Amino acid sequence: MLDTNSIMVLVVVTAAMGLFITEKLRVDLIALCVLITLVVFGLIDSSQTLYGFANPATATVAAMFILSNGLVRTGLIDWLSRYIDKLAGKTESRLIIVLCTTIAFISAFVINTASVTVFIPVAITLAKARKIPVSRVLIPLSYASQFGGVCTLIGTSTNILINAIAVNNGLERFTLFEFAPLGLVMGIAGILYLIMIRWLLPKRKGEEQQVDKYHLADYLAELQVSKKSSLIGGPWEKSKANIDEKVNLIKFIRNENETARPRKTIIREGDVLLLHGNMDKLISMQEKYGLELHARNKIDDRQISSQDVKLVEVLIPPRSRLVGMTLQTFEFFRRYGSVVLALQRRDRIIRERVAETTLQDGDTLLLEVDEEDLTPLLKSPNLIVTNELTNLYIRKDRAFTALFMLIAVITLSVLNIVPILVAALIGAAGMVMGKCITIDEAYNSIDWKIVFLLGGILPLGLALEQSGAAVWLASSVMAPFETFGPIVVLAAIYLITAIATEFISNNAAAVIIAPISLSIASSLGVDPKPFLVAITFAASTSFATPIGYQTNTMIYAPGGYRFLDFTRVGAPLNLIFWGLAVLLIPMIWPF
Repeated sequence: MLDTNSIMVLVVVTAAMGLFITEKLRVDLIALCVLITLVVFGLIDSSQTLYGFANPATATVAAMFILSNGLVRTGLIDWLSRYIDKLAGKTESRLIIVLCTTIAFISAFVINTASVTVFIPVAITLAKARKIPVSRVLIPLSYASQFGGVCTLIGTSTNILINAIAVNNGLERFTLFEFAPLGLVMGIAGILYLIMIRWLLPKRKGEEQQVDKYHLADYLAELQVSKKSSLIGGPWEKSKANIDEKVNLIKFIRNENETARPRKTIIREGDVLLLHGNMDKLISMQEKYGLELHARNKIDDRQISSQDVKLVEVLIPPRSRLVGMTLQTFEFFRRYGSVVLALQRRDRIIRERVAETTLQDGDTLLLEVDEEDLTPLLKSPNLIVTNELTNLYIRKDRAFTALFMLIAVITLSVLNIVPILVAALIGAAGMVMGKCITIDEAYNSIDWKIVFLLGGILPLGLALEQSGAAVWLASSVMAPFETFGPIVVLAAIYLITAIATEFISNNAAAVIIAPISLSIASSLGVDPKPFLVAITFAASTSFATPIGYQTNTMIYAPGGYRFLDFTRVGAPLNLIFWGLAVLLIPMIWPF
């Protein structure tokens, strides 16, 4: 029988899951609201308020972000990513195999969002060089990063989290490579699957044309300056049209030649201005400023870009300072000198009031930028230029130091000299002291959204255990499965976790389901480790939706994907992993 506290905890769990699914609030804010609710209503003791922030998992995840960034900043991952061009051959299948194998290996030791950040422009460049649609390689790239992440204890934050839950419940901690046997089998199966079902991978036609991809045709117009125009005699950047109309000048043509600095060129009669903005505004400007519609063919990428002006697509990665801000408040144009033409958020294109739209990670921006202003974009830690190889501030002289730090973390963990938390902290400190990254870069490399998510959501798992809600869920919801034995329960736990992870944070799914699985193991009288392993793999491999895992979200817009592309390719793979888990977990971790 449920008491009041148990009912209230279940209400909090239900509300939290609803908010995670609807994405009305950021995941870290949802977690903090959960924490406040638990404390205010006395569902956890006030002394446990900081339980999540003081948990070893939270500190370990933060340290691994620093370690990963050190490997990126010293160029080790960048060098490896560019070297694979020689191995990838000319065929699509070979490119997919080499890309998947490489990023899976890297993601076993580097937080997979960091490795995917480096590999997105590389994969796009390699695909275009072989005339392979980008949409054919980015889904395998994202999936393979998840294959690698489950092979080691430090591959994903979920692995680290489940290990902390196991230790907190008196179980033996997982070793660094304990997940490797199952992870390697799943990784090989996953890569073979992606090669065998290449016909399922989407092939987007015309994805090279950004004008078509962002549906810009109705937002572009070539207008010629008449002799009555009030714009004559001054540059566009100081004109009333530029200040009042919120219309962007994309190109300035004089005597059929483009000017190098269109915004600064003094306007004369007969000049042709390629303008971007709301079509109603573009039409009204003709009479207002003495402009005439210039006869033209359909505008495409070549007409917008030129030798001096480039059309580039940039991705806003996790941990970017742009997340939660608008282009206006970030002063984007002043920083990067780029004109923003459109924004894509998953399958939604935003072309109006872009500067006032609050940005999210995974958004992509279509920019028109002068050649000389491209370098700041390529070097920015807040953006990934997807159609150019990003030029990081690489400290090559520190590459061996970074590699030594990684080897030190692995050695300390494998030999059980120190716990994984201590090893990760030593590695993170070594990256800073060895000048692989600066202290400011170390702070910036941490995904604070995940830190606060863990800090806020871990007490919910504690409340589930202490209130008895976990026991009630285990005895009522899972009761029908218990009669069939632990293997059927294992299959049910994996499936429930996998489905939950497609719609809510993988860490949140693990925190909610782990206490329930521990209660089930207790009632069955079996070792709970197989159930925790099932949760780890199910929560760390999310293939069926673009929102289930951060790497899926990151490649959504650059690949020109639709929501169902992930379902069509990923759902069968989820089922394959489910079958392998049910078959192999009891063999590797007996009940």
